[in-house]
Amino acid sequence: MFKAAVLLSHRYNITIDGEFLGWQVAETTGGIIDALSDACRAVLNLNTVGIIGPELSRESQLVAPFGEKLGIPVISYASTDPDLSDKKTYPTFYRTVPSDDAAASSPVKLFIRFNWTSCSIIYQNDAFGSGGAKAINEAFNQSKLTVTQMVIFDISYRGFRGDLKNSLVNSPTRIVIVWAESIYTSIILQKALDLNLVGPSFTWILSSSVSFDSFNKTFQENLIGMLLIEPVVGSVVNAPINQTLLDSAFNIWQQYENETYPGSTNVNYYALFAFDATWTLIQSLQKLCSSTINNSSSCLSFVKSSFCFDNRFNQSNLLLDTLSTTEFLGVSGPVQFTSNSTNRINGLYYSLKNLQSLTNGLNFVSVLEYVDPGNWRTPLKENVIIWPGTTLIKPSDRALLKGVTLRIGIIRAPPFLIVENITDNTGQINIRYSGYMWELLDLLKNKIGFNSIIHLAPSNQTYAQIVQSV
Repeated sequence: MFKAAVLLSHRYNITIDGEFLGWQVAETTGGIIDALSDACRAVLNLNTVGIIGPELSRESQLVAPFGEKLGIPVISYASTDPDLSDKKTYPTFYRTVPSDDAAASSPVKLFIRFNWTSCSIIYQNDAFGSGGAKAINEAFNQSKLTVTQMVIFDISYRGFRGDLKNSLVNSPTRIVIVWAESIYTSIILQKALDLNLVGPSFTWILSSSVSFDSFNKTFQENLIGMLLIEPVVGSVVNAPINQTLLDSAFNIWQQYENETYPGSTNVNYYALFAFDATWTLIQSLQKLCSSTINNSSSCLSFVKSSFCFDNRFNQSNLLLDTLSTTEFLGVSGPVQFTSNSTNRINGLYYSLKNLQSLTNGLNFVSVLEYVDPGNWRTPLKENVIIWPGTTLIKPSDRALLKGVTLRIGIIRAPPFLIVENITDNTGQINIRYSGYMWELLDLLKNKIGFNSIIHLAPSNQTYAQIVQSV
C-alpha cells in the first residue's frame, strides 16, 4: 500500500517541483543497525524528504533520531512503543498506528466490563514488549487493577526468563495478557500448550494475531476461547473512511501487482496504516510546495554529503510544521496530528476478537469494538463469546480449586469432628469421620470440585504443637 499511495499520487497528477515523487523500498528484519544502514543508503542515493516506517518499535527508536539529524519526517505505520510519543525526544517522528498508551486503556475497560481485577503479563524483551507492558501496568494501577506478575520472553534465545509453569500456576490470577509480535506469540503459545497452561483454566488475551495452521490439532480444544485485542481501521467499527481513496488504492495495487493482491476484505490493517502514513507525507509536501513560502525556484533543497549523517533537508521546519497541521480523511479513518505529540489524535479503533472453531477451522471472530476514548460496545453484527472450555459462561479471573488436590489437616473436636474406628467384615479397622465440620468439607468438595488428602492430627499433641508442625 506504500507503493500504491505513491503511484496514486502520480495518477492524481500530484507533483513536487514539477516532478512525480519517487521511492525506494527496503525490507527490515528486526535488526536495528540494518534498518539504519538501509536508511543511510537511501539518503546517499536520493534526495530524501521522508521515511515511511519502520515497522518495529526498536527500529524506530534508532531511525527516528536519524530522521531528526537529516531534518526529515519518519512516519511509522506499526511502531507502538509509548516512549516514541515523546515529541521532545523524537521531534520528527509520527505514526498512524495507535500508540500503546491508547492500547493500554482498552484492556482496562475490558477488565471493568468483565469484572476482572487482575492478570499476568508475558512480554518480549524489546521496546515494543517492555513499552506495552509498562503502559498496561500503569493503566491498571490507575484503575485499581492488579498486574500480579510480569514474565519476560527473551527474543534472543526464544525462551522464558524463569519457570513459566510455576509462575502461572502459582499466580492468584488466571488471565494472561501476551504483548509480543506474532512470531514470538506463536512460540509462547506452543510452549504454554506443552505445559497445559492454555484453556480451560486460563484465559489468554493476545496483542498480535497468529496463524494456527502450525499447531497440532490435539491442542484445538485448548485454544478455543482465546481473545485478541488489535488496532483496526474505521470501516471495522462503522466509522468514516475515505472509500474513494481506498478503492483507487486497491485499483492501483491490482493493476501493478495483481498476484500479491489478497482481496479487499483480506488486506492487513497495517497496510492501510502504511497508506495513510505515505499519504500524510504526500499531502504535506503538496501543501508546502503550493504555498508562497519562498521566492526560490524550488520549494525543496538539500545539503548533500558523502557521509549520510551530514546530509540535510533545508525546508525541514517548514515541512514539519505543515505536517503537524495536515488533516484529511484517510483509508484508516480521520488523520490529524498536533505539534506537541507524535501520535494521531483521532481515528483510534480496536477490535476484540474471540478464537472459535468454525467450519474452516480455528478463526478469530469479532465480538466487541472500541473507539478511543469510549468504551467497549457490541458491533452491529453480534457474535457470542465462546470462552475457554467451550462454554458461554464468563470465567473468573481468580485461580480456582477445581481439580486441585489439597492437603487438609483436621483435629478431633466432637461434635464438629467425630473420629470413629470401624471394624469391617474382614476384621480390618478403618477410620470414619462425621460431624458438622466433616459435612461442611464434603459440601465444599462437591461445590468447588477439589480433591483432598486428609491428615488427622495426633490426639496427644496440643493445639500449639499441631500449628507448629504445619
